[in-house]
Amino acid sequence: MEILNTRSRHIHGRNPSGRQCPRQIPASRRMVGLAPAAVLWMLLGAGFARGQTGATGEYQLKAAFLFNFAKFIDWPESSFASPHSDFAICILGADPFGRAMDELLQDKMVANRRVSVERYRQVTEARHCQVIFVSASEKPRVHEILEGLRGTNTLAVGETDGFAAAGGAIQFAIEDNRVRFLINTTAADRAGLRVSSKLLSLARVVHDGD
Repeated sequence: MEILNTRSRHIHGRNPSGRQCPRQIPASRRMVGLAPAAVLWMLLGAGFARGQTGATGEYQLKAAFLFNFAKFIDWPESSFASPHSDFAICILGADPFGRAMDELLQDKMVANRRVSVERYRQVTEARHCQVIFVSASEKPRVHEILEGLRGTNTLAVGETDGFAAAGGAIQFAIEDNRVRFLINTTAADRAGLRVSSKLLSLARVVHDGD
């Protein structure tokens, strides 16, 4: 299994021999074009170096996971304001991705809609989003945020301990420098979202209060 090295050693430059080097594309971005199930298997096997900055290691992997999670959900039409609305993947709170999310999802599609990356500070501004990544900066108000999403078809994804047990749909966890995830099927059902059995087979399934 390839271990992701998101640092490009040569970009439009020359290697020590003087030969022109092709532009290196981060592995997580190359994966986006593959079938979702194959991508998730590869991402689960991919590691990252703790010494890397967030946007070039752990958070490039998490950005790729967010995009592929969306492909394993049946999105009801009520998720969108209009037939022409974008598919909004939103970051709530402090942004740990930098430009990684924007670069990875540029020109991508989900549910036959163009993906847009949006950033918000207040949950009231983000209720239209299909996927919301709740940043670790929002840990003190996770319950308030999840309550604020009641009645929406939003997939709430977080990275803090206890996020899924508190009622979030998906929680990232780091094990042995690899990204894993938990899925709260009760929370997904509450949001009116049907999660593919393929995605559930790759996750640890939990419920409110677990």
